[in-house]
Amino acid sequence: MNRIIRYQLGLLAGVTIVTACASSPDTSTSVSPASGSTTLTLDARSDSAAFVTRLGADTLAVERFVVWPDRVQAEVALRTPRTSLTHYRMTLGPEKVMSLLEATDVNPRSGARSERLALNRDGDSLRITTWRAGAQSAQVGQLTEKNSRAVAADARTLPFIDMVHWPYELALMRVRAGGSTGLTQPLLTGARVAPFEIATIGTDSMTIAHPTRGTMRVRVDAQGRLLSLDAGQTTRALVVERRPWSAVDPAEVASGWSALDAAGRSFGDLSGRGRDTVSVRGATIVVDYGRPVKRGREIWGSLVKYDAVWRTGANLATHFTTDRNLVLDPGGTRLALPAGTYTLFSIPRADGGTLIVSSQTGQGGTGYDTSRDFGRVPLRVRALAEAAELFTISVTPGGTGGELRLQWDRRELVVPFEVR
Repeated sequence: MNRIIRYQLGLLAGVTIVTACASSPDTSTSVSPASGSTTLTLDARSDSAAFVTRLGADTLAVERFVVWPDRVQAEVALRTPRTSLTHYRMTLGPEKVMSLLEATDVNPRSGARSERLALNRDGDSLRITTWRAGAQSAQVGQLTEKNSRAVAADARTLPFIDMVHWPYELALMRVRAGGSTGLTQPLLTGARVAPFEIATIGTDSMTIAHPTRGTMRVRVDAQGRLLSLDAGQTTRALVVERRPWSAVDPAEVASGWSALDAAGRSFGDLSGRGRDTVSVRGATIVVDYGRPVKRGREIWGSLVKYDAVWRTGANLATHFTTDRNLVLDPGGTRLALPAGTYTLFSIPRADGGTLIVSSQTGQGGTGYDTSRDFGRVPLRVRALAEAAELFTISVTPGGTGGELRLQWDRRELVVPFEVR
């Protein structure tokens, strides 16, 4: 549930996705009772669809939703960082503005509620109220702990829900309905409202610019409905595809994923954190970095672009600490690196690349500032005997120092160093 209030097809293991036609206007469909969902009746006024979100070969989210003139209902199964099943109900006021959003997290297997959130329009603000199951709850699923706060928000504000895309469709349809080529869509991303720029780039194409992650390309129909979304140019690199409403059952999907969690096969975070601490000739070297996963994707020259600055990891910038003076690339550039903490970026190329050592620390991986460069050294490329599924940075001792090695897929980028 806190996805709302923090700034944030192949064969699918444990997932049921069937081929189906779009739901007919007067079809009644019941969702699994264990999910806690209510029966949704699709009538002539409703518009329905489903979205499947993937990262490489892995499915991360399955959502389906129904839009009426005065409300939206949705159900979302999310795989990461833990399996969750959430039901949403949005009330639309005049001019399709959001007057209320209710979201409830339920246990995918028992149906017990674990958290509830409400966004209520209150003048020029949205009031965010959350209820959680307290430790002393009298019964399973009873929500007793309550918190409330207000955030200044334009009347057009919609929710940003990490890895959930039905709110984007509402925004895209606003652009089409208004006859404009774009707009600045305010989305609630936690403690503040952030501007997401939406632009039309063709008769069936639009873009959505996330304030920090980059720009997503979207294929839409004449009404602005989201048909597919490609976030390959962002830090998330997700792909979203539209399906008929009846083609997926998020409750069933979440139940299957939850069973995998219980069997010790939880998906976990998209990119975990790695830490390598090595003693080399009296020096203690520590590398702290994000570990993105290959997930069936092409890496070098595709996900990681050639001739462009790369964060060299994921999430928080990669930090490198040494308690002794070092010399990077001692046989060539000879970059003298005093004891201290730095961040590492890189510019990969087909034949190697460049390692950038920055004096700036504490920033996110997208916060590269060329003015803070401490120095640059060349990276040499070597083939790996076995593909590395997780991006790995290692420090390997040898001779008068060792090597710093950046390994992913079937390549490693290497720079030697000496301890002084």
